[in-house]
Amino acid sequence: MVLWFILVLALEGLIVGALARLALPGPDPMGILATIGLGLLGSFVGGIISWLFLGHAGGIIVSILAATLLLYLHRRFVQHRPLTGPDAHRLPPG
Repeated sequence: MVLWFILVLALEGLIVGALARLALPGPDPMGILATIGLGLLGSFVGGIISWLFLGHAGGIIVSILAATLLLYLHRRFVQHRPLTGPDAHRLPPG
């Protein structure tokens, strides 16, 4: 039972993280585990935000929006890349 929960959680994280990466243009040098982590963190943050403002748990749309926001913040403040312009499509320094 616990194994199924972990597998479903990982699959949800992968789907949410992949859709968040698809929503923002440009290269993202992150592997599958980082994508799952992004999706799980987006689901967690989206659930908290939805619960605070809407009074109920968030759905997949809120999770994807939160994961996309987290990916944008990671690009902006960690990778120091803008969302648009010529520098948006360059690989992060590394």
